[in-house]
Amino acid sequence: MKRLTRRERLARHQELWLGLLGVVLAFGVCEAVGRAGVVRRSYLPPASEVLARAVELAGDGAFLDGVGATLRAWALGLGLAVAIAVPLGLLLGSVPVVYSAVRMIVEFLRPLPSVALIPLVSLLLGTGTETKVALITYASVWPVLFNTVYGLGETDPLAKDTLRAFGFGRLSVLLRVELPGTAPFIAAGIRVSAAVALILAVATELLSGFGEGLGIFIAQAGLATDGTRDVLAGVVWAGALGLVINGVLVRAERRLFPWTPERRADGRGVRS
Repeated sequence: MKRLTRRERLARHQELWLGLLGVVLAFGVCEAVGRAGVVRRSYLPPASEVLARAVELAGDGAFLDGVGATLRAWALGLGLAVAIAVPLGLLLGSVPVVYSAVRMIVEFLRPLPSVALIPLVSLLLGTGTETKVALITYASVWPVLFNTVYGLGETDPLAKDTLRAFGFGRLSVLLRVELPGTAPFIAAGIRVSAAVALILAVATELLSGFGEGLGIFIAQAGLATDGTRDVLAGVVWAGALGLVINGVLVRAERRLFPWTPERRADGRGVRS
């Protein structure tokens, strides 16, 4: 693994401390507003009470089972999205005629909000995990698909021409040059899709009102008397899960593609 320079280490430490400072300031503002009585405590409890409740939920087996159900749907939906989007993106990016033929269909389907499809998918698949997985897959396909197509367009043409000059066929060029060159873009797309998948997992549970999961916990807490604290504690858990997932994927990108710091730092290569 490539060793970081002193300047890179300082930049990362600065980024970390600034992030922690932002969290502390946001926590302090929420705590002050909650205790000042600007908003009724039943609507906005102090941040310390919400955080304490979120920690307390870590010992609740039923709650953790729900979180596990959400994460299983998230992982399965994201995995299916990657399995579909990467080969399809390689096909569309490698064969311009195919991309031109399906471009209108893709551009029609991409803007459709996944949550609007909940009633239709529920009718087709029932009120189980299959519905969540289908919606997560649908929403998560697009960032990976378009990043794959975009990454293929960014591969080094000289390297491809060199292989062709030595008699390598289209498949060899794809496997030896285009796929390795596209891999950082695919990884960035997966990172974006991971966040989208988590949002859809929780949102589908919230809006559909069936099954088990973190979204169901939040929805049920919202219907309870004085349930605001539980709602916000559930939101804290959702945000923490997203933060952990993103951190793991960013670290994996840094290990796998150390030569692309600009892409892994801010995702500027992402096209969604």
